Amino acid sequence: MVLSPACERNKQPLLALLQAWLPERARVLEIGSGSGQHAAYFGANIPALNWQASERQEGLAILRGQLAGLARQELAPAADLPTPIRLDVTAAEQWPGGRFDAVFSANTCHIMPAAALPQLLAGVRQVLEPGGLLLLYGPFHDGGVHTAASNLSFDTHLRNLDPAMGVRDALELKQQALAVGLEPLDDVAMPANNRTLIFSAGPWQSSRMLP
Repeated sequence: MVLSPACERNKQPLLALLQAWLPERARVLEIGSGSGQHAAYFGANIPALNWQASERQEGLAILRGQLAGLARQELAPAADLPTPIRLDVTAAEQWPGGRFDAVFSANTCHIMPAAALPQLLAGVRQVLEPGGLLLLYGPFHDGGVHTAASNLSFDTHLRNLDPAMGVRDALELKQQALAVGLEPLDDVAMPANNRTLIFSAGPWQSSRMLP
C-alpha cells in the first residue's frame, strides 16, 4: 500500500474522535479517500462499521487497488468496506443513493475550489439520515485568523500552487452549512493545529456521551 504520511499521523486521533461520535453499526461515506488508509484503519478498528470510500475518477483505480488486497480477517467484527465509488462533489448525479449515518472527509476542503464547498455541503445534506453527522477534518481559520503560523504558511503555499486552493474559513463554512440545513455541533481541536468541524442534519441524539 502506498502510504500518505499525513494519514499515518492523524489516523489514531481521528479514530478516537469517530469512536466517540459515531452511532453503533454506522454507515459512513468518506469523501476523497485518497490512499484508502483511513478506510482500512477505521475498518480494522471499529466493529460493525460500513465505510464507503470514494474518490474522483482520476484517483479511483488506485484507491480500489489499495483496498482490494485488504483481507477479510483484517477487518473488525461485522465491519465492511464496500468497493469504492466515484464521487466528484460538484457532479450532482454522482452522489450515491441511500442514506448514511455520517459523512467524513479529511484534508479535502483546502484542496477543492472554494466554489465547490456549497456543493459539498448540499450533497452531504442530501445523503445524510435525519440527525446524521458531517465530520470535516483539516486546517481552518476564523475570519482570516489562523490557529498557527504554520497554517498561514500552508495557506500561502497552496494559493501559490493554485489560487483556487487555500485554507478555508470555518466561520464562513458554518454559515454555508446552516444555509443547507446542517447545524454546527462542535469544533474539535486536533493535533498539528488541525480541527474537526462537526455538523448534524437536524436534531442530533446519541446513546453515546459527547466527547
